[in-house]
Amino acid sequence: MHLHSLEKWQHAHDFTLKNEKGERRTKYVLILTAITMVVEIIAGSIFGSMALLADGWHMGTHVAAFFITIYAYRYARNHENNPAYAFGTGKVGVLGGFASAVALAVVALMMLVESLQRIIDPQIIQFNAAISVAVLGLIINIISALILKDDHGHSHAHHHNHDHNLQAAYMHVLADALTSLLAIVALLSGKYFGWNWLDPIMGIVGAVIITRWSYGLLKQTGPILLDSSIDEKYQLAIKNTIENDSDNRITDIHIWKISANHYAAIISLVTNHPKPTEYYKNLLDDFHKLSHITIEVYQCKTESPDTTQI
Repeated sequence: MHLHSLEKWQHAHDFTLKNEKGERRTKYVLILTAITMVVEIIAGSIFGSMALLADGWHMGTHVAAFFITIYAYRYARNHENNPAYAFGTGKVGVLGGFASAVALAVVALMMLVESLQRIIDPQIIQFNAAISVAVLGLIINIISALILKDDHGHSHAHHHNHDHNLQAAYMHVLADALTSLLAIVALLSGKYFGWNWLDPIMGIVGAVIITRWSYGLLKQTGPILLDSSIDEKYQLAIKNTIENDSDNRITDIHIWKISANHYAAIISLVTNHPKPTEYYKNLLDDFHKLSHITIEVYQCKTESPDTTQI
C-alpha cells in the first residue's frame, strides 16, 4: 500500500478558457442589442420596411445567442472541476459557438423567406422614419463591435487561446452591422431613386452573407465537438519523434481536441527495451498542443531465435 501522495502521477483536467473580460463585455452588448431589437421590430412593422424589420429580427436571434454565450461562460466556470466531465468543461464554449452559428443560419432563412414574400407583395415604406431607425441600429452595432473587438482580436491573434464562444458573439454583432448597413442603402435608394425593389433584395443579400458566416463558424466548431484528430503533419511528427528513439514502434495513436485550445493523446507503442512512461512523455515536450498524454508501453517478446525483432 502506498503511503505517499499520488499528486505527482495525477493529471489536471481543467482546460476551460478563462475570459471574464469577454463575458462582462458580452453582457453590455446584450443590453444594447435587446433595446435596439425592440425599437427596430416596432419601427419596421409600422413603417413597412423589410430591411429594417429583418434587422430587428436578426437582432432578436443575437439576443438569444448572447444569452447562450453568457450561459456557456458561467456553466464552464461553475463545473470546471466537476469529475463528471472526463476532460472538464473546455468544450462548453465551443458548443456555445456552434449553437450561435445555428441561430445565425435560422435568422438567415427567416430573412430570405420574408424578403421573397416582399418581392411578390410589395409594401409602402415610410422612408424618413425607417432610415432614422436603421441609422440608430448601425450606431449601436458599431458600439457593440468596439466593445467586443479587443477581446476577440486578442483571442484571434493568439491561436492557442482561441475563444469560439466570444468569436460567435462578435460575428453576431458584425452580422447586425451588415444588415443595418444594407437596410440604409436600400432605404436611401428607395427614397431618392424610387428603387423600392432594392429593399427586399438587400434582405436576400444579407441572408446569403450571414449564411456564409454561419457555415464558417460551424466548420470551426463542429470538428472539435466530434473529436476530430489533429493535423496529419503534426501527428506524423509526433510518431516520428517516438519511433526515431531506440526501436520503438507505435501501434495505436489517438489525438483529439478536448477544448478549443487543448489536445489529448493516447499512444500505444511496442519496444524490445521498454522504459518508464515518463521517458516517452519527455520525448514529446516540444509538442505544446498536447495538454493530456497517456502512454501505453508493451514489450516485444521474441518467440524464437529466427523471429525478427521490432
